[in-house]
Amino acid sequence: MFYTIRATHGTPAWSSGRLLASCLFCLVLCARLSSAGGFDHVVEYDNSGIWKRSNQQGLYYGLIGGEIVGALWLGGEDRLGKTFWQAIDSSALGGVTNEAMKHIFTRSRPAQSPDPHLWFQGAGHYSFPSGEVTAVTAIVTPFVLEYGREHPAVYALELLPAYDAIARVKAHAHWQTDVLASFALGSATGYLAHSSDSPVILGVLPHGFTVGLRKQF
Repeated sequence: MFYTIRATHGTPAWSSGRLLASCLFCLVLCARLSSAGGFDHVVEYDNSGIWKRSNQQGLYYGLIGGEIVGALWLGGEDRLGKTFWQAIDSSALGGVTNEAMKHIFTRSRPAQSPDPHLWFQGAGHYSFPSGEVTAVTAIVTPFVLEYGREHPAVYALELLPAYDAIARVKAHAHWQTDVLASFALGSATGYLAHSSDSPVILGVLPHGFTVGLRKQF
């Protein structure tokens, strides 16, 4: 996946320009893979067991709820609390960017057509990229970047977007390149959020949010 970026606090390892160029490269690569015969293809539909839609939704809403509760409870004054707020910044930026891309590219989903080359089909065709995979990747990335090298077990969080990507393809909601682009997008917003010393959303909220509910009570 796309967690090879390394940064120290306040000193991004990559410039924003290089990061943007890398993301654009990933998107171009996805487009090339999409045009190549055989890469994007309809897999056997599976909505059972671990791939059940309710499990996908549980992961998605559980992570969103978890980042909000963690951020509000801990505040932004300690390391973990700040990382929760960075995850909120990351998922918010990823969500806005993802939604814009869906309306720009208007790609048909596998459930709408078995042809992966149907782009710019208009309203109702929102396969590219995957909002859920973008969100899951965007939320876990700041934690991986913050704690991964100290605690290698944290890298297991990467399994969450991998699982969601496979599940979304099996559900015929997205093509393979849709979820690859979502990995790139969520990783990019996670890196940008993590490289900022001051979480953006926290900065516009009252001081009580910085302190956290834990200290207030």
